[in-house]
Amino acid sequence: MKSNDKCALCDGIIKTSYAPMKQWKIEGKICGECYSKKLSEFYPGEHVRVDLSDR
Repeated sequence: MKSNDKCALCDGIIKTSYAPMKQWKIEGKICGECYSKKLSEFYPGEHVRVDLSDR
């Protein structure tokens, strides 16, 4: 990934790229913030992130 890759949604610089789900019908890679927003739109409700780093 080049350091100047831009998010397909917000046009911001991508630090870590994410592939959008096919159901979202988005062309290109998206940033982590936009990926999280789309996930919460697609799966409404409260989500708890689990830290499995000690396992």
